[in-house]
Amino acid sequence: MRIGIDLGGTKIEAIALDEAGDELFRQRVATPVNDYWQVLNTIVELVNLVEQKTQQQGSIGVGTPGALSPASGLLRNSNSVCLNHQPVKQDLEKLLEREIRIANDANCFALSEATDGAAMGADIVFGVIIGTGTGAGVVVNGTVLTGPNAIAGEWGHNPLPWPADDERPGPECYCGKQGCIETFLSGPGMAKDYQNRTGQQLNAEQIVALAKQGDAQAETILRCYEDRMARSLAHVINILDPDVIVLGGGMSNIQRLYVNVPAQWGQYVFSDKVFTKLIAPRFGDSSGVRGAAWLWG
Repeated sequence: MRIGIDLGGTKIEAIALDEAGDELFRQRVATPVNDYWQVLNTIVELVNLVEQKTQQQGSIGVGTPGALSPASGLLRNSNSVCLNHQPVKQDLEKLLEREIRIANDANCFALSEATDGAAMGADIVFGVIIGTGTGAGVVVNGTVLTGPNAIAGEWGHNPLPWPADDERPGPECYCGKQGCIETFLSGPGMAKDYQNRTGQQLNAEQIVALAKQGDAQAETILRCYEDRMARSLAHVINILDPDVIVLGGGMSNIQRLYVNVPAQWGQYVFSDKVFTKLIAPRFGDSSGVRGAAWLWG
């Protein structure tokens, strides 16, 4: 049995999968606020509950916001700030009295979809999570690509490719740079673009709904967004040449992206034909926790 833990900012979810990937048990609880040890103890309680309910002991994989630093072993870049600069892996292993595996939540998403999800069977998978932020993971032949700096797939913190004059230098990003892909393609990025153009404050879901109703300004925002995504993903195709790109997160629910973005990215890809597929996830919000379980392949 494989146990997966998805450690999020607002919830912690646990899942148990059998050898075939079938779900045995699932439980979700609220994430304790600003209390490092309470977060870890909640994970331990969830693992104990899973093993009690299934009457089995399992391997444990944990998907986290941020990633472990190869230099220090401490967690970094987590939006749950109480986890930053903490030895999360070591502390959890002491509490659970066994080895665990930890990966970034975007890596877990990509691994889930590559293992038995929408990209099953593909050799190279690029899994993108686009919601309040923008992250990604890379899976090659069923294995998560991490890299010596543990930043493989950090696509959102590269500059928007082939920017127009009015896209430079670009919005400020929390990473300290300007014009990062995340500032354009995240949900808040779309909302900010709409506000700059119209003076109105709407979220991404409301903007998409307006475009469906034929609103010209919302349609303009969506078309601009699609072109920016086409440019950004073309950059990935030029470097990684994945078989499949899977979209996850809230923005992946915009169905028109799966037609309109591939229709445009060919003009930016350095090839006469683009065979890469852009697809929706099979497991959606469950991909992160399933991918954590699959860290034990």
